[in-house]
Amino acid sequence: MRPSSNAMRSLVLAAVLATLAGCSEYLDRRDTIALGSGNAVASDRVTHMVDPWPRDSANRDIAFNGAKMETAIERYRTNKVIPPRGTGTSATYEATPAAQNNMAPVGPTVTQPAAPVK
Repeated sequence: MRPSSNAMRSLVLAAVLATLAGCSEYLDRRDTIALGSGNAVASDRVTHMVDPWPRDSANRDIAFNGAKMETAIERYRTNKVIPPRGTGTSATYEATPAAQNNMAPVGPTVTQPAAPVK
């Protein structure tokens, strides 16, 4: 007894589909995140955070001296800025009179601290 052509066609089709189903990549049916997702997980984590910035970045209580700041701003506005001492090359540096009298090296050293800016 020979099976009908429709039954044979259905049987061949079922065999082909079963074979192709076995060729599917096993990573498609994982319970975890796919390996090809890239940085999507990290991006989603930051997106859903309440505050992603470090806690110290919210500190706006920065200590400063307002009187000194006001004086510096006024000097800047009137173009009377005090140039810093000790910057430049040794040819342009002006040694202090005490350093000239003691034959000390030009500029501040370990034993001689820099003079305060007035």
